[in-house]
Amino acid sequence: MHGDAPIDRARIAALIPHQGDMCLWDEVLAWDAQTIRLRAMRHRDPAHPLRSGGRLRAVHLCEYGAQAMAVHGGLLAAAGGGCAAPGVLVALRGVQLRRARIDDLPGDLVCEARQLVASAASQQYGFRITHAGELLAEGRAAVVLQPQADVP
Repeated sequence: MHGDAPIDRARIAALIPHQGDMCLWDEVLAWDAQTIRLRAMRHRDPAHPLRSGGRLRAVHLCEYGAQAMAVHGGLLAAAGGGCAAPGVLVALRGVQLRRARIDDLPGDLVCEARQLVASAASQQYGFRITHAGELLAEGRAAVVLQPQADVP
């Protein structure tokens, strides 16, 4: 894994397009060329941007998984001296949700994501999100990367 210290929310926000409250991850716990492990604490926040009807539903864990991909891509690009290309989520596959909601969970959410396929045009990751060792969600997500304009 890269680095000795966790990566904080400010550094995460510098790596991904999701800003403010829509930056869902609070900390990168560990990462390497194929995997990333992150932690989130704000799923209990009544002002969470994905809440509706006073609840944060488990289906939103798919967004947490997709953002884990974005953070990992940003870290890989930064390690290579560049910036990650912006991506568009195009598919979710094999998603299994084990709960209806997550705003009532007292502890942190932890995501482990693994890069399955990567090219200059697209990426696919598998993700698993847990709470206190309990599996909440798992699945695969695919992103099509957008070409970056050349900077003169």
